[in-house]
Amino acid sequence: MPKNTDLPLPTGEYVTLDNGLTLHYLDIGQGPVVVWLHGSGPGASGFSNFKGNYPVFEKAGFRNIVIDLPGFGRSDKPEDVNYDLAFFVSNLKALLDKIGITQATLLGNSLGGAIALGTALAYPQLITSLILMAPGGVEERETYFQMEGIKRMVEVYGQGPMGIEQMRQVMSLQLFDSSQLQDSLLQERVAVAVTQPANLFSTMMVPNMTEQLNEIKVPILGFWGSNDLFNPPAGCFKILENAPNARFVLLNRCGHWVQVEHQSLFNRECLDFLQDA
Repeated sequence: MPKNTDLPLPTGEYVTLDNGLTLHYLDIGQGPVVVWLHGSGPGASGFSNFKGNYPVFEKAGFRNIVIDLPGFGRSDKPEDVNYDLAFFVSNLKALLDKIGITQATLLGNSLGGAIALGTALAYPQLITSLILMAPGGVEERETYFQMEGIKRMVEVYGQGPMGIEQMRQVMSLQLFDSSQLQDSLLQERVAVAVTQPANLFSTMMVPNMTEQLNEIKVPILGFWGSNDLFNPPAGCFKILENAPNARFVLLNRCGHWVQVEHQSLFNRECLDFLQDA
């Protein structure tokens, strides 16, 4: 039975995996498959992260699988699991198997970028290319927890249920220009955040994969904002130095949400990359 039906998010498809976990995703368009993997902040969902992007990809002739990761959006949020990278990667693979996707571009920001990297390492035959926006997984955990945005997120989330203003405190650090934050986005995320389990962020462990990146041979297009307060921008150089087929767009006056802050540029660069790949 679908859960979280009262959330202010569009309803797409539900699939129940063999382990009993039910995941929600939007399935938009026809053509080569792009799988969208959102980041980890309180209240995140595929729709809230990518609503300004995947419709453009649909018009360009791509099939878009916009996933709510376990613990987020309309997907199940179990309280008895460890939300580590292996958990996300294995459930992503199980979902794609269930819906018959054998090859895809993985597109992910922050945690979603780490999941894309982890999946490319574990299941290289599945991946045609990667698009990464300030991905996790290229620093030690302690480095991330020294970042201003992560510290604020942990502090505010630890104070209990988040209202609009508490969510604004966290989300304003995602953007270089916080005036781009819309109340509708904050409301979407507040509604999801109150449904998320306490263990979601405390058990979220992502290893540093830098030394394994040379195993990833597919084309990689990356984006990073030089004003990112969540993931150190120097991470882009780690990927460039270690992944043999990577290139990055590094933007000034840009925080952690390239696809929101520089929407037209992001969409254009991605479509050019996908059509050339």
